[in-house]
Amino acid sequence: MRETSLSRLVNYRATHNQVAPIYMEARTGKVTTWVDVAAQAEHWRHNWSPGTTVGIVLASPGAFCRAYLAGIAAGACVVPIDPSATAAELVTTLDTLEVADVVVDEETEVKFADHAVSTWEISESGLRRSNVGATRSTPATGYAVLMATSGTTGRPKIVPLKEDHLLRVATLIAEHLELGSADRCFSPLPLFHINAQVVGVLSTLVADSSLIVDDRFHRSDFWAIADELGATWLNVVPAVLEILNHDPVPTDATLSRLRFARSASSTLPISVLETFTSRFGIGVIETYGMTEAASQIAANPLDEARRRPGSVGHLIGLEGRIVDEGGKGLGPEAIGAVELRGRNVIDAYLGAHRVPRRALTDDGWLPTGDLGRFDEDGFLYLAGRSDEVINRSGEKVYPREIEEVLLRNPQVLAAAVVGRPNATLGAEPVAFVTVVDPSRRAELVAELQAQCVTALSRYKRPVEVLVVDELPVGKSGKTAPNVLRASLSGEVRRRA
Repeated sequence: MRETSLSRLVNYRATHNQVAPIYMEARTGKVTTWVDVAAQAEHWRHNWSPGTTVGIVLASPGAFCRAYLAGIAAGACVVPIDPSATAAELVTTLDTLEVADVVVDEETEVKFADHAVSTWEISESGLRRSNVGATRSTPATGYAVLMATSGTTGRPKIVPLKEDHLLRVATLIAEHLELGSADRCFSPLPLFHINAQVVGVLSTLVADSSLIVDDRFHRSDFWAIADELGATWLNVVPAVLEILNHDPVPTDATLSRLRFARSASSTLPISVLETFTSRFGIGVIETYGMTEAASQIAANPLDEARRRPGSVGHLIGLEGRIVDEGGKGLGPEAIGAVELRGRNVIDAYLGAHRVPRRALTDDGWLPTGDLGRFDEDGFLYLAGRSDEVINRSGEKVYPREIEEVLLRNPQVLAAAVVGRPNATLGAEPVAFVTVVDPSRRAELVAELQAQCVTALSRYKRPVEVLVVDELPVGKSGKTAPNVLRASLSGEVRRRA
């Protein structure tokens, strides 16, 4: 049995902070303490040898927190999986990752009834083996967590994260946000994503603070839960902020306790940020992260006066550069591909049968797939994904620039721009928007097109603005541009 630094930290917390509520379930009020986590870790050590790969498919957010921390502390390699996936999807994922042992709860256990996997039902008192399948989990010695990720496009990649990756970033986050024992985060984000794991679960461990977890974002009682359970900061995504901007403002007592909201996962429109700050009096810290860097890459300053709307902030704990298509470094203000290097960045993905597949360039940098620029002061501004750039007659059109123009109109709730193939031009930008009053569709489209004429060069202007009921959004809160592109050919849209 190996003793990990995370294990030592869990045991220290269990000894010195035994009964304080650490993880609190928003729906049920159930509380997890460090003693509960330490006890759960002992059950993992009893059932699995170090390096064993164990999936966790848990609908209960409190159970997830216990299992995730306990598994890593016990030396296992934890594989968080979406509990809402279908049985077929779950089994495919487990086969891809070569996982045979799965920790489940009552809600998810039934999905494995007809499949040859060993299921272990988690409870507050420990683990119970509920189904014996063919034990074939492949050890993942040296890794603490395996994540299957593909962003919004492309084939899934297996990202192997070491304990050092996770704890280093969690520590950087806790230090950057100046978290302490009096802080309590409210994170309604999906726990099978890296953001909620590191920004939520692990930074709570490092800072000796506490965390409110939910199964998902619930609009109806979000502020009531924040008030009742005493949240001091929010871990959310732009889509949540945009929704809250159209809801009633809660009491001063609720708002006065909140230090800030942290936004991640997708780009935060300046209009959404400014509206949220104005309505609620809560500053928003826009950040940037990815699974391959164990979540956080960059963040705006904690000091509100130093934040820059539209930027994801300074790099935190790693190096970055902007390069052109040939890999040549670019100077300030030049848009190019964002690449990273640092201790919390992986050097390889895992392919079939866990064979490492190099992730870095020949000179040791990780291509993020994002486009952006640094200003003279080192603030990073993202321009979109490299595979989403629209090449219109040789001119590069960046969707985010158009989206920001559209979002300046107070009638626009959300906007997304994608390229549509054009036999003559190569591609042309098409904009999708959701609006406050759909009955004004034709009038609003004309307004938006006029805005684009005023603010954008001719080649950047969208050839069409489509008003839709909603934008397709993935579980991480990101708009799904591939779905929008497909809708242009399938006519799954509503024209003005």
